[in-house]
Amino acid sequence: MVLSLKAEARKEATKSDIKQLRAKGRIPAVVYGKKVAATVITVDQKELMALLRHNPHAIIDLDLPDGGGKQPVMINEIQRNPLSRVLLHVDFHQINMDEPVKTVVALEFIGEAEGAKEGGIVQIQMHELEIRCLPSQIPGSIQVDISNVGLGENILVNQITVPAGIEVKSDSNDLILTVLAPQKETDVPQPANNEERVGEAETSNEAATAEQPV
Repeated sequence: MVLSLKAEARKEATKSDIKQLRAKGRIPAVVYGKKVAATVITVDQKELMALLRHNPHAIIDLDLPDGGGKQPVMINEIQRNPLSRVLLHVDFHQINMDEPVKTVVALEFIGEAEGAKEGGIVQIQMHELEIRCLPSQIPGSIQVDISNVGLGENILVNQITVPAGIEVKSDSNDLILTVLAPQKETDVPQPANNEERVGEAETSNEAATAEQPV
């Protein structure tokens, strides 16, 4: 699915100018590629956030300013504030729709693991898969059926099925998911009988001492 985003020209260069841009709801960005010379632009923060929530690896139909027209791009890098996680800058890479690209796609887990029905714990190790394919073939997600995974069993990258035309670039032996056996409850140790008798003996001795005449 191709998403749309409109860009505006950016002339501001100083830190103060960039700060004012962000205050107005604009995110500074750059776009570059074989058909596009490196160009500094800005995009609407709300539109970009909505796009990132939908699919940060999607193809974007970026409408460039100054007669640049619409160009298919993908997000190459996102810079955020390390503390607040606020968006600071975005790099867009112009792509050729006729050439394969390398990207990542979300894994969608379906079904309930057989081991989970027996009290096991499903532990997901991978949420995304690295793939290579034509831009038009990039799926929104790849489904992974986990319904037959029992206690102590795993799913590896080489065990999942991907659509035709997609080459998996993740390591074939990487662990995607495992079902851990439930942990057994440990009994809390009780005081030994001899400890109780020692306490009773001490109490008896104290009582005997109290009864002795002065």
